[in-house]
Amino acid sequence: WVTKSGQSDLAEPIAIRPTSETIMYPFFSKWIRSHRDLPLEINQWCNVVRWEFKDATPFLRSREFLWQEGHTAHASYEEAQARVLSILELYKQVYEDLLAVPVIKGMKTEMEKFAGGHHTTTVEAYINGSGRAIQGATSHNLGLGFGKMFKIYYEDEKGERAIPWQTSWGLTTRTIGVAVMVHGDNKGLVLPPRIAPIQVIILPIVLKNFDGLQDLYTYTDNIRILLKKAGIRVDVDKSEHHTAGWKFNHWEQKGVPIRIEIGPRDFTQNQVRLVRRDNGFKQDASVIDLDQTIRLLLDQIQNDMFIKAKTERDSHIVTVTKWEDFVPALEKQNLVLTPFCDITEWEEKVKKMSRDEALRGQAEAANTATSVAAKTLCKPFDQPPLEEGTPCFVSGLPAKTWVLWGRSY
Repeated sequence: WVTKSGQSDLAEPIAIRPTSETIMYPFFSKWIRSHRDLPLEINQWCNVVRWEFKDATPFLRSREFLWQEGHTAHASYEEAQARVLSILELYKQVYEDLLAVPVIKGMKTEMEKFAGGHHTTTVEAYINGSGRAIQGATSHNLGLGFGKMFKIYYEDEKGERAIPWQTSWGLTTRTIGVAVMVHGDNKGLVLPPRIAPIQVIILPIVLKNFDGLQDLYTYTDNIRILLKKAGIRVDVDKSEHHTAGWKFNHWEQKGVPIRIEIGPRDFTQNQVRLVRRDNGFKQDASVIDLDQTIRLLLDQIQNDMFIKAKTERDSHIVTVTKWEDFVPALEKQNLVLTPFCDITEWEEKVKKMSRDEALRGQAEAANTATSVAAKTLCKPFDQPPLEEGTPCFVSGLPAKTWVLWGRSY
């Protein structure tokens, strides 16, 4: 609760909440009176504050963040679940189709689901540079619990009083941090073309004593106009107080997908040099149909970045069926798929045992933002076959499902 502003007491205290149930659901109880009022679906973009952790990690887990949160109410579980899964698919598309980050869709365990909800679905990403997983976004089926708590009642088609099934779902600016970490390298950002603010940067390269500068700039501007008309986000760097090498480093650091270099020889030969940010590949291209060449290359870069990230992630997913192999697999920066009994008590034991084994008796810092303990990421929707009688990898009890584990942000 916030009770002061500077030295003054607030007339009314302000509640700090990481989500908006307590704001929205009292209004749901007023807006929803009949089955004709369903479904009710609301989405908002807002900043929220969370204070339940000690140490922030920029982009990934900050005290305040911008996000999109949706809240809906439906007449049946089936309708609510359809909305949950349709939103989860949209989140997957944001990561894979826009950010070129592969994700795994699945269901959270009881221990990791949204408190008070019926169940939680998630998309999980993998950071190859650190060997850690990160939750990309979640979509919750809240069940009937919040309706009971906030007295959301309506008259159904039979004239009887009923409680709606509710959902909530959210996507935050964490997506930016995930994309930076998955694709970035030691030179700086590597941005997927579909989300890059500048997709192409044009650099006219001026040599000493070159007397055709104005013609070179006109040639450069014509190329910029051509690409802009084709819907390509393009800019030109004509600054003359930096060397070409400085400019190369500057725009590489910013992650611009394609650099176009235009020197005096390119100008006279009616061509340009194209340089890819993701892999450094260089090629000369004619200015004839250059807009089409650039568009195809942007699509190729987007696809290549996704394939590279997916290949790296898939090479770090291993299957383990015995406890003694579990922590060694984590130490190799892997995500670990195991048969599991799906009992919360054993999930808590795995978290503690994996931390103790990794630390070898040493204490973990109380303020660490990245624990060495393993946690469940999800029960993947894409489940391998699980033969009846397969033992849980840690308890030896009959396994109920395959669970993906990892060290996580």
